[in-house]
Amino acid sequence: MQSSHVEALKAKHAGLEARLHAEQSRPAPDVAMIQQLKKQKLRIKEELASC
Repeated sequence: MQSSHVEALKAKHAGLEARLHAEQSRPAPDVAMIQQLKKQKLRIKEELASC
């Protein structure tokens, strides 16, 4: 059970990383969106570290 939760968190983290990369690659990136994605990634990373 625990490993499926960890795997789900890793998948979310990877998805956020992809969205972040896509946003940063745009001609006019949305700075607020980038900050939000980075915060979400950090929360997931912290949760993974506590598992």
